[in-house]
Amino acid sequence: MRRRVILSQVPLVITSLLTAGLAWAWFPGLLDNTLFVAFLVTQVLLMVGCAVIPWDRLPPHSFLLVPLLDFVSIALGREGGQDSISGISLLSVFPVISLCSSGVYPRLSVASSFLGPLAIIWIPLFLNGNASGPELVRTLLFPVTMLGIGLTVSYLERAASRQQGILTEKDAQLRSALDSSRRQEELLNTVLDTVHVGVHAVDGSGNDILMNRPQRINQALATPPDSAGATESQLLVFGADKVTPLPAESRPARRAVRGEALTNVLVWLGSGPGQRAFSTSARPMHDPEGGFAGSVVVFSDVTDLVDALSAKDDFVASVSHEFRTPLTSILGYVELLIDDDPQDHQLSSLDIIHRNSGRLLTLVSDLLAIRQGQLAVSMNTVDVVDLVQTCISAAQPRAAAAGVVLQGTLPDSLLASVDGPRLGQVLDNLVSNAIKYSPDGGQVTVALDSVDGGLSCSVEDTGMGLGSADLAVVFDRFFRATSVRNTSIPGVGLGLSICKEIVEAHGGTIHVTSVLGSGTTFTFHLPAPVSSRAVNPGMPVC
Repeated sequence: MRRRVILSQVPLVITSLLTAGLAWAWFPGLLDNTLFVAFLVTQVLLMVGCAVIPWDRLPPHSFLLVPLLDFVSIALGREGGQDSISGISLLSVFPVISLCSSGVYPRLSVASSFLGPLAIIWIPLFLNGNASGPELVRTLLFPVTMLGIGLTVSYLERAASRQQGILTEKDAQLRSALDSSRRQEELLNTVLDTVHVGVHAVDGSGNDILMNRPQRINQALATPPDSAGATESQLLVFGADKVTPLPAESRPARRAVRGEALTNVLVWLGSGPGQRAFSTSARPMHDPEGGFAGSVVVFSDVTDLVDALSAKDDFVASVSHEFRTPLTSILGYVELLIDDDPQDHQLSSLDIIHRNSGRLLTLVSDLLAIRQGQLAVSMNTVDVVDLVQTCISAAQPRAAAAGVVLQGTLPDSLLASVDGPRLGQVLDNLVSNAIKYSPDGGQVTVALDSVDGGLSCSVEDTGMGLGSADLAVVFDRFFRATSVRNTSIPGVGLGLSICKEIVEAHGGTIHVTSVLGSGTTFTFHLPAPVSSRAVNPGMPVC
C-alpha cells in the first residue's frame, strides 16, 4: 500500500518541483510569495507523509486523504502564482486521476473530481468578492473538464478491474488445471512405475516421450556390455528362438514408430543366463485430424510362462514316448489273439481293443510328431465317402446314447488323393466333438462335396457353441472352451490341434464358425484332386 500511495503522488510532486524551477528561473519574486511557498512546502510534506505513514495499519482507504489534501495544496499554489504562472490549477488532474483510479467509492470520487477543482476556483472568488454570475459561469469549464476526465478514468478503472477479475479468475482456473495436471502426471508416473510391465511411448518422429522404471530396467538388460549409450539397432533383441538377432526394422519399437499395431509379439532381450522373454504389444496414437501422433509399446515379461510351456511340451513328449512301447506290445499281442481263431464274441471285443489301441498309438505318435514339427502324410487315392460313412457308423452308438441325430449329406462317391487314416482321424475327432458338446441332444450333420477341384467337408452341430474369445484359440493345443471347463465333459484339448496339423499337412485349411448356445460348424478344405459320381444331397446317410 505504501508503494502504491507513493507512486500515485510522485507525478504531482515532480510537476510541482518543475513549476518551482520555472518560478526560480523566470519569476524569482514568486518564491517570496507566501501562498506559493506554502504550495511547495505542502507538496514536500505530503510526499514525506506518503513515504513514512504506515498505511497498512490505518483504517481502509485512508490513502484517499492525500489527493483531497492535494486539492488544498494546488489551491494555495494557484492563488500565490496566478499573476506569474497561469495554469497551476491544471495540476488538479493528478488528484482527480488518483481518486477515480483508486476504485474506492467511485461515485464520491467522480463527484470530488468536479467539486475539488470547482472549490479551487470559486472559493477565492467568494473570498475576494468577485463571485458574480458571469464570472462563476465563465470558470465552470475547468471543473467540468476535470469531471469528464474523472468519469473517463473511473470508467477505464472499472473496465480494467473487470478485466483484471476475469484474468484473475482465468489465472486461478489455469493454476487449478496445472495443479490437477501435475497431480495426474504424478499419479500416472506412479502407476507406470508400479506396474510390472514396461511402457515405452514415442512421438510421431520416434522421439521418446515416456519410459517407466520397468522399461528402463528392460532396456538396461538389452544394452550390450560397455555400451551405455547404445542405439535401438545396437540393443540385444532376439527372435522367438532366442538366438537370431532381430533386424532393426523388425523390432517392436521401430515397427511402432511406423504406426503398426502389434499384439503379443514374442522377443528375447539380453544374452546369456539373464536373457528374458517379452510379449510386446503396440498401439498407435492419432491427433484430432487423424494423423499419426506416436505410439505406445508395452513389454510384458513372459519368461516364466515360456519356460512353463516348454516344460509342458517336454513332459508331453516324454510321456508320449513312454506310451509307445506298451501300446505297441498291446497291439502285437491283440493281433496274435486275432490270428488264433477266437470265437465270434471274443473277436468283436478283440477288434475293439485293436482299433482303440491303434488310435491311441496314432495319437501318441501325432503328439510326438507335432512336438517335433514332423507330422507326415502318405497320399493314396481313396473314396472319401467311405471314410465319412465309416466314421458316421462308428459314432452312431454314442450319438444315440446322447440323443443326437447323426446324419450325412454325401455324394455317391468322391475319390481323392489323401492320407485315408489321417483324414479318418480328422473326421472321427470332429464328429466326436460335435456329439460330445451336444449334451442336450440335437443334430449333427456331416456334409461332403467337391469344390474347385478339391474337397470340402463340414461338421455342423446344434450344441453348446463357442464364445468369440474361444474362437481365436480353438485350435491351440490343450485348449478347452470356457463353457465346458467346469463340466463333466471329458477331454484334454488335443483333438482340434491334431486335426489342424493333419489338414495343413495336406495343404488344406480348416476354420470354425459358431454362436454361443446355438451350435458350431467346422469346415476343412483340401486341394486334393478328386473325381466323383452323382451327388444325392436329398438322401442323407444316417
